[in-house]
Amino acid sequence: MGYIISLGVGFGVGLLYWLLKVQSPAPPLIALAGLLGMVLGEHAIPVVKAQLFAQTTTTQVVGQIKGSAAQKPGTPGATKEGG
Repeated sequence: MGYIISLGVGFGVGLLYWLLKVQSPAPPLIALAGLLGMVLGEHAIPVVKAQLFAQTTTTQVVGQIKGSAAQKPGTPGATKEGG
């Protein structure tokens, strides 16, 4: 599976080079900018995932607290039927 992804990404970069009219292999400055982008992207994905999961977890905890407080009766033994 990794080979297919690598081939697809390489094809996409080749198209990008063609659109920007950059010859392959790229000049050193363009190649370094591309490598910097890859490194930043590699480190950005875990940060974004952590932010998304942190917000989801916080929302679930708040929802559980509100739901459990609403289920408890106001006074012990008080119900709508027998009160």
